[in-house]
Amino acid sequence: MHNISEVTEFILVGLSDAPGLQIPLFIIFIFIYLTTLFGNLGMIGLILLDSRLHTPMYFFLSNLSLVDCVYASAVTPKVIEGFLTENKIISYNACATQMFFFVAFGAIESLILASMSYDHHAAVCKPLHYTTIMTSTTCILIVTSCYMCGILQSSIHVALAFRLSFCHSNVINHFFCDIPPLLTISCSDTQTNEITLLVLATLDVVFTLLVILNTYLLIFIAILRMRSAEAQRKAFSTGASHLITESIFFGSLIFMYLQPSSNHSMDTDKVASVFYTMVLPMLNPVVYSLRNNEVKNIFKRAVEKLIFSLHLAN
Repeated sequence: MHNISEVTEFILVGLSDAPGLQIPLFIIFIFIYLTTLFGNLGMIGLILLDSRLHTPMYFFLSNLSLVDCVYASAVTPKVIEGFLTENKIISYNACATQMFFFVAFGAIESLILASMSYDHHAAVCKPLHYTTIMTSTTCILIVTSCYMCGILQSSIHVALAFRLSFCHSNVINHFFCDIPPLLTISCSDTQTNEITLLVLATLDVVFTLLVILNTYLLIFIAILRMRSAEAQRKAFSTGASHLITESIFFGSLIFMYLQPSSNHSMDTDKVASVFYTMVLPMLNPVVYSLRNNEVKNIFKRAVEKLIFSLHLAN
C-alpha cells in the first residue's frame, strides 16, 4: 500500500490512443479552444467598451463569458498538449488545481445561467419594475454569491478527493482530473466522497433547474399574452435557443454526477465531458449574444470603426 504522499503524478489516458487521430484531434480542439477564447473575450471587450451594453443582462453575459474562458482553460490546454506531444502526465498538484478550477467554474456557470433566466423573467414579466428589481447592487450580489458558492463547493470536493490514497494505480481513465475517474483508482473508502458528490451536485443542479424551469414557464405564459406576433416569435426563438444549450449543459452534468460510480462508463463519460467542457463554452457567445440584433449591430460598427482606423493609419 502506497501512502498518498508518495503519489507525485498521474497519467491521463486521454480521448484516444490511435496514432492517426492525434493530429486531426489536435486541429479540431485547438480550433474549438481558440474560438472559445476569441468569442468570449471579444464579448467581454464589447460589453466593457460600449455603454449601451451596461445593463443587467449584459453584466450577466460578461460574467458567463469570463467563466467559460476559465472553465475551458482549466481542461482544454492539457488535452491539446497530449495530442501534440503525447505527454499525458499531470503532477499531483496540477491535478488538484485543475479539478478545483473545473469544479468551481462549472458550478459558477450553472448558477449564472439560473441568474440569467431570472433576469430574463424580470425583463419579460415585470418590465415596469425591472429597473427597481435588477439594480446594480442586486446584480453584483447575485454574481458574487455565484462565485462564492462555486468556490466553496469546489474546495469541499478537492479537499475530500486529495485526502485519499492512490495505491491501485495512478492512471486516470479520462482526459482531465475529474472526480468520478479519480475515485475509481483510490484504495481508500470513497463512500464519503460519493455521497458528498451526489448531495452537492443534486443541490446545485436541482436548485438551478428549478429556477430556470420556473422562470421560463412564467416567461412562456407571458409570451402567450403578447398581442404582437412578431414579439412572440422573437421571444420564443430566444428562449428556445437558451433552453437547448442549458438542456445540453445540465443533461451532461446529470449524466456524469448524479449516478453511482459503479454505473459509470468512462468512454461514454468522455463524450459527455467534451460537450460541457469544450463545446458549450464555444457556443455560448453565439447563443446568448450574437443572436441578439443589438449586439450584432454594435459589433458590426466596432469592426467598421477598426477597419476605418487601420485604413487611416496606412
